[in-house]
Amino acid sequence: MDSREPQDPAAHNPGSQNPAANSEPGVEWSAGHAGSAGSPGGDVRSSDPGGDVPTRAVRHAPVSPATAQVFGRPTGVAGSFAPGGGTSERPAPMLAAPDPVLAEAFGRPEGSDETLQRDPLAAYGADEQPEPPADPWRDPDSPAALAGPAVSEPAAPPPSAPGPKLGIREVLLGRRIAWHALATLAVIALLIGVVGGLMGRFTAEVAAPLNSDTVKLSTDGGGSGATQGSPVERVANAVEKSVVSVDVRLANGSATGSGFVINRDGYILTNNHVVSLAASDRTAKLEVVFSDRNRVPARIAGRDPRTDIAVLKVDNVDNLTVAQLGNSTDLRIGQDVVAFGSPLGLDRTVTSGIVSALHRAVPLRPDAESDTDAVIDAIQTDAAINPGNSGGPLVDSDAKVVGINTAGLVPGGGSIGLGFAIPIDEAVPIAQALIRDGKVNHPQIGINASDVRNDRVLGAQVRNVVAGGPAAGAGLRENDVIVDFNGRTIESADELTVAVRTAKIGEPVKFTYWRDGRTFEGTMTPASD
Repeated sequence: MDSREPQDPAAHNPGSQNPAANSEPGVEWSAGHAGSAGSPGGDVRSSDPGGDVPTRAVRHAPVSPATAQVFGRPTGVAGSFAPGGGTSERPAPMLAAPDPVLAEAFGRPEGSDETLQRDPLAAYGADEQPEPPADPWRDPDSPAALAGPAVSEPAAPPPSAPGPKLGIREVLLGRRIAWHALATLAVIALLIGVVGGLMGRFTAEVAAPLNSDTVKLSTDGGGSGATQGSPVERVANAVEKSVVSVDVRLANGSATGSGFVINRDGYILTNNHVVSLAASDRTAKLEVVFSDRNRVPARIAGRDPRTDIAVLKVDNVDNLTVAQLGNSTDLRIGQDVVAFGSPLGLDRTVTSGIVSALHRAVPLRPDAESDTDAVIDAIQTDAAINPGNSGGPLVDSDAKVVGINTAGLVPGGGSIGLGFAIPIDEAVPIAQALIRDGKVNHPQIGINASDVRNDRVLGAQVRNVVAGGPAAGAGLRENDVIVDFNGRTIESADELTVAVRTAKIGEPVKFTYWRDGRTFEGTMTPASD
């Protein structure tokens, strides 16, 4: 409301005696009818007509209708909920009947009057008196006492003394045994004798005697016609006298290999790795042992570590048997071959097999006993080639040498049918050069290569090119991949080495290479190393 009435000056006079002058904050004292209970200010005013009695007014926020509906007094209720003046009775709790399920689970049994104060370990309804043990002797609570055993054991009777032995007089004449018992024993002994005699007679007639002085053994001096003149035998007879054992002896060790005579002047062809120790140590003693066990000293006429071929020379040896050299170019896979040598020091050993494969690139790396660093274009055979066979001849069915036994895969020290020999067509020119000059010049193209095998190309990848070399003149660059050389398919760096080494110095060869997804052809001329 907008009406304003004069207020009592004492209401705001600091010096007045109004007892409410020092009231708490938020409380205001006023006089008269300067407002009503429904005024916007929310002040509560006294309805005293006098208007002079100060009335306390409390300010608060108005209550929303929703709050009043939830928390307000019910309709028709004027006072508080608490009973006033003791005129109404206090509400008392009402005890309802327990749930039947709970009563059954937690209630006392029917007819029981005991309380909850009972022994929790006692079994309900059971007699708590322990039963006496069935056997008093096994009662663990019984006191210890000295007494006799519960069951007495009878003492064993003493053993009886043996009686006197009965002799023949007591048995027969003393009448200690009944006559019918003696007759029964006699009959049984007679039956045993008769049965034993019959069995002995039967076995003597059926089984023949073990020993005899009438048997004479004889042999056929002509030998067996089934094996006489077999192909391997004919080859062995024709070649064995040309095969030798090579013996290298050092102060602290020895080595054994093989070789074969290639000239009547005393030249012997073998492997370089057989004589490497003798070449590197001047104190080594090098000897050659022929098939008749004749042992003679030998010298190294020349050796080539890059092809693993060496030539020895023996002097003052008469009636040498020279091996007949064949042609390895005409070899066929499956053809019969015979390997000669001294495997593991066992001289004059012959093994047979077939040609398993041709043109197998086999690397031979240097080690503590050999300086050989070669890749051979090998003949693969399943004829047993073991350590000591190296340098011996590989011979065809016509008794002609087609290869030099050089290497074999021998895991665990024994042959598994994977032997390799240098073709004789490649060995002869090298041996000729060693006999003539004592050294060999090899063809080379001036590159280093490595294997490459992926889904794009397979061959020998060029790692570096020597400036001014045949490969550089042919236009090869690093990372080019050579896939064919001189008509031979190249699938690895070892195969490229073999292909280059079998080419001729100064004669142009064609090759094919791969570069950046394209294939090119070219020509180069190998030079001497």
